[in-house]
Amino acid sequence: MDEFHCSEEVAMLGLTLFVCGLGLGPALLAPLSEFYGRRPIYISSLAFFFIWLIPSAVARNIETMIIARFFNGLSGSAFLSVAGGTVGDLFRRHELHTPMMVYSASPFIGPVLGPLVGGFINQFTNWRWTFYTLMIWSGILLTGFIFTVPETYHPVLLRKKAVRLRKETGNENLKAPIENITRSVLGTVLVSLIRPFELLYSELMVLNLCLFSALLMGILYLFFGAFGVVFEGAYHFQLWQVGLTFLGIFVGMVAAIGLDPIFHRNYYRLVQRREAEGGEPGGSEPEFRLPPAIVGAVLVPIGLFWFGWASYRWVYWIVPVIGSVIFGMGEVLLFGGIFTFLVDAYPHYAASALAANSFVRSCFGATFPLFGNQMYEKLGYQWASSLLAFLSLLMMPFPYIFYKYGKRIRVNSKYAKS
Repeated sequence: MDEFHCSEEVAMLGLTLFVCGLGLGPALLAPLSEFYGRRPIYISSLAFFFIWLIPSAVARNIETMIIARFFNGLSGSAFLSVAGGTVGDLFRRHELHTPMMVYSASPFIGPVLGPLVGGFINQFTNWRWTFYTLMIWSGILLTGFIFTVPETYHPVLLRKKAVRLRKETGNENLKAPIENITRSVLGTVLVSLIRPFELLYSELMVLNLCLFSALLMGILYLFFGAFGVVFEGAYHFQLWQVGLTFLGIFVGMVAAIGLDPIFHRNYYRLVQRREAEGGEPGGSEPEFRLPPAIVGAVLVPIGLFWFGWASYRWVYWIVPVIGSVIFGMGEVLLFGGIFTFLVDAYPHYAASALAANSFVRSCFGATFPLFGNQMYEKLGYQWASSLLAFLSLLMMPFPYIFYKYGKRIRVNSKYAKS
């Protein structure tokens, strides 16, 4: 704002357009990974992510910054969509719970650690070092991907094997199933762009769970500015101290991952009970993935109310941070339960279901920061957080409703597993 002489709203557009890119990219990159494999998409995506950091780092006007941030998000979005497919490649269905919990937490732990590191960078150096640091880190990651990450997508691995066998044997009839597919890349991408919206329009469970996770994403990104308003305004923290307050959400997210064994045992208990009632051995229902989301849906409003009404200047600063710990736990439990449920309930359309989730989440994540600071200043710290808590209270019943009645709803769905 100081260097480019722009308003706070215009400066926030960099974050907004970055998140817009994150939301639009999966529908394009996920189908490409089904043609060319996971590895080429990862490497090219991370390479373009690195490249688009350069204009952000050396920008001489706000327009350059905003445009570069959008393409930065678009490039990095592969890791929000394709990574879910990689988890499915590497683990069997009954092993998905823990990997999906880690996968669900990773995109949120990163944004929480960002303000922590950024607080120190921007307090003690120039803002451009934020992007220099990201360039160093993404360069290290790109090198690691090139030398250590193999291809995991089974149809592409079979194609490589078929090519090798044809060379060795001279038998041109040896072909992998993916080589017999007649659909075009363009046609597949167009279907991939349309189907997420079909799911949002026609599937009640997809729409409601996507809206709930989108609300949480919006609140998380809103906190990037709101924490500064609260802790600078009420507690007179410096920038690096405000960054440290995000450790509360981080601790809550890590604690939620630590609870995974408990929910894993509960999942197997539900499977065993279904077997005892006459179900197939080892059989499961997608709804058995929802208990973490049910618990998370309760924790989120508790954390928000706690954070808001503890934000008086006469209350010790650690008290609102504890509220953010509870919010962080609820956030990861909700996302873990919702992501795993969508993958399990829509096995043939999992990529589209996750793309729909990513799109709606990113819409909220992009929009909320634009009014978050103003909302906290106009309504006050307490009622601004309470408004967010009341919104999450409205959404709280849905994970339980779908746990209880999801099977009946799926019977009438043309996309979900019946």
